[in-house]
Amino acid sequence: MVRAFFLSFAQLGDPAIRRVLIRSLAVTLAIFALAGVPLWFAMRAALTGWLGAQADGWSAAFTLVVELLALWLAFRAVAVAVVGVFADDIVAAVEARHYPHALASGRPVSFARGTAMGLGSAARVIVVNLILLPVYIVLLVTGVGTAAAFLLVNGWLLSRDLGDMVAARHMDRVAMRRWRKATGPARFLLGLAVATLFVVPGLNLLAPVLGASMATHFFHRRQA
Repeated sequence: MVRAFFLSFAQLGDPAIRRVLIRSLAVTLAIFALAGVPLWFAMRAALTGWLGAQADGWSAAFTLVVELLALWLAFRAVAVAVVGVFADDIVAAVEARHYPHALASGRPVSFARGTAMGLGSAARVIVVNLILLPVYIVLLVTGVGTAAAFLLVNGWLLSRDLGDMVAARHMDRVAMRRWRKATGPARFLLGLAVATLFVVPGLNLLAPVLGASMATHFFHRRQA
């Protein structure tokens, strides 16, 4: 896993990967920015009767705070979903440099399938973490392992999302299900490593792209 990380980090300068990184960050931040517009109007409507002329300033302040909190909490879900749409470019770039035989035999993932996989990833992370929110709160109150529980859950979720990004190029749906069952524990370590990157300032912005690249190395080394 360590070798996969350093190989992936070294390839960030690859033009294809750099394009995906810039595009995915731009789309992710645009989503949060666009979500802030209706939030500001809602805040303004709620505060106008109470604060009068000062409502605009307070609305902007509240919106900024909520947006920053949402960016911190939801960045992983949105960023992985967005990268999922463009992941095939990352996988192809890694295969071109390190696994040319796999590049030749791979089938490009269509935009529609990539979008469906990205939306499925976002839906799973939101639903699972909302279901487990009471557990996180109890652990936070008792001071026992909230961060560890969050990492374990999201490592498990990422293990499927990242694996599917690569497997979809080389397997049909039936073969992918068999591959998931056969590689569960090892993929979990991959997901846990990438989930850890999401909590490291600076690296969290690179984590979705690094994760897709690391998953490519994981897949082909396991196949070999």
